Amino acid sequence: MLKIIYLGTPDFAVPCLEALINESDFQVLAVVAQPDRPKGRGNKLMPPPTKVLAQAHGIPVLQPEKLAKAPDVVQAMRELKPDILAMVAFGQILKKEVLTLAPMGVVNVHGSLLPKLRGAAPINWSIINGDTVTGVTTMFTELGVDTGPMLLKAEIPIHSQMTAEELSREMSQVGAALLVKTLKGLVNGEVEAVRQNDAEATFAPILTKEMGKLDFNKSAQALHNLVRGLSPWPSTYTTFRKKGLKVLKCTPAENGGHLQPGTLVQDGTRLLVACGDGCQRLELLVVQPESRSAMEVKAFLAGAREAIISGEEQLG
Repeated sequence: MLKIIYLGTPDFAVPCLEALINESDFQVLAVVAQPDRPKGRGNKLMPPPTKVLAQAHGIPVLQPEKLAKAPDVVQAMRELKPDILAMVAFGQILKKEVLTLAPMGVVNVHGSLLPKLRGAAPINWSIINGDTVTGVTTMFTELGVDTGPMLLKAEIPIHSQMTAEELSREMSQVGAALLVKTLKGLVNGEVEAVRQNDAEATFAPILTKEMGKLDFNKSAQALHNLVRGLSPWPSTYTTFRKKGLKVLKCTPAENGGHLQPGTLVQDGTRLLVACGDGCQRLELLVVQPESRSAMEVKAFLAGAREAIISGEEQLG
């Protein structure tokens, strides 16, 4: 029986935890997650998704604000005498005292094909970068950020309209199966760790709201990738008639005559914007005007107080 302490908080971490719970050869001793956070209009404290699942199965939950500053929690983990720690989207860098707590170390599920896209937001950056294939890597965690030895990998194709939210859902399922396979392989001696080639490393830094501002001097494909990669958060935005306008869904369209990047072109119920060299077009599909709900472009055009002057009005 492999005794495991699980570290993970958000929805992405739920399938992996569920997979471990469902394995008869594994015992999840405890779950370490972020504290309950206020959510919704009433700011009611809500438990993280992994806590909900753990409590449903009678598994103890530890919730330090910062594990590095919670020696009592670390001691509680140590007293449980785990064989291994499994970490998925925990969001904190572990100190040596935690990395060495279990004899088999700490296995992490990372959302890229390492050494590509080390860092906080690999799922988003794989789409922003225009990659057509990404994947999941299981690895031993070290003091560095995603620098540890790799264990197993699984590839995932990225289709042309896939958003970061959609990729995250698929990756969480693939990651769950890969984590189980990895842990069984470690127990059976069938999985060997392989050092990463640091020279091939790329990085996926944390996302910011400022990244979402659309620059229509960029190509239609680059803008499309940014919109998909920042969906649902922080999302992409521009301005229309001096008010904010979020662009939630779009697609590259056929080229047209040269216009200043950012210029709007209405074609029936379609709304396009000139970008790149001025001949490229990005078709807007779903937008969210300031202080309003998201809507399809057809509804946006129908609700405009004044008709859009095609070829003259601009975004941004």
